[in-house]
Amino acid sequence: MTNQPPGYGYPSDQDPRGQQPPPGQQNPYGSQDPYGQQPPAQPGYGVPQGPYDPQPPQGGYGAPPPGGQGQQPGFGYPPPPGGYQQPGQLPPWLGPTNPYGPPPPGTRTLAGPGDRFLARLIDLGVLLIPFLLVEAVLGFGSIVSDIVVALLVFVYEGAMMLSQQQQSIGKKVMKLRVVSAAHGGRPSDNELWARSAVYGLPQAVICIGTLFALVNVLSLLWDKPLQQCFHDKAGKTVVVKEG
Repeated sequence: MTNQPPGYGYPSDQDPRGQQPPPGQQNPYGSQDPYGQQPPAQPGYGVPQGPYDPQPPQGGYGAPPPGGQGQQPGFGYPPPPGGYQQPGQLPPWLGPTNPYGPPPPGTRTLAGPGDRFLARLIDLGVLLIPFLLVEAVLGFGSIVSDIVVALLVFVYEGAMMLSQQQQSIGKKVMKLRVVSAAHGGRPSDNELWARSAVYGLPQAVICIGTLFALVNVLSLLWDKPLQQCFHDKAGKTVVVKEG
C-alpha cells in the first residue's frame, strides 16, 4: 500500500516516508506540513480573532449622542442666538447707554439712576393720599398701618406691572419699562409678583423694613453691569429706557 504525503487529509505526525516515530521520540518534522505550511491557529484564550483595528464612534471621538444631547458650544456647533454672553457684559439684546444723548428710536438701554429715582417719586406722589388715609384711620406709625401701607405698595406695584405693560405711572412718565433680563421681553407673572413682593412687603417691618427699602433702591448704584436692585434680582428683571 502506497503511503500518501502528509497535508492531504492525513495526519502530519508521521514523516514523509510514512513511518511512525518510535514511542517517546518526537517527530523531527513536528506538526508542520513538510511543505512549510502552518496549520491554521484555533481560536482560544490569548489568540486574537482578527487584526486589532478599533473603529471610533461615528462622527469622531467624543461625538455627542444623537438628538443634540451633550453638545458643548464652541466645538463645531453654531453659537446661540445673539452670541455668547461673557460675565460682566450686557446681554446681546441690550445696547450700551449713550452718555451723549437719547438712544436711537426703537432701541433700549439701561435706565439711569436719575430716571428711576424720578419715576419712584412720581409713584410715591400717586400713593401719598392713600397712605395718609391709612395713617389717619389706623394711627400714624402703628404696626397695623405699616402692614397696610406695605400691602398697598405691593398691590399697586404688581397690578401696574401686569396690567400696564410692565410700567407704573412714574415709569410711563419717564419712559421706563421692566423687562426680563434673559431675553428683553415680558417677564412671567410670577416674576413680576416676586419683584413687587421684595419691593413692597419688607416695609411692613418697623425700622428694619425702612432700612431695607433704602438699601434696596440704592443697590443699583454698585450693581454691575445690569444696575439691578434687590427686587430686580428677585424677579430676574432689568429696567430699560425706551427711545
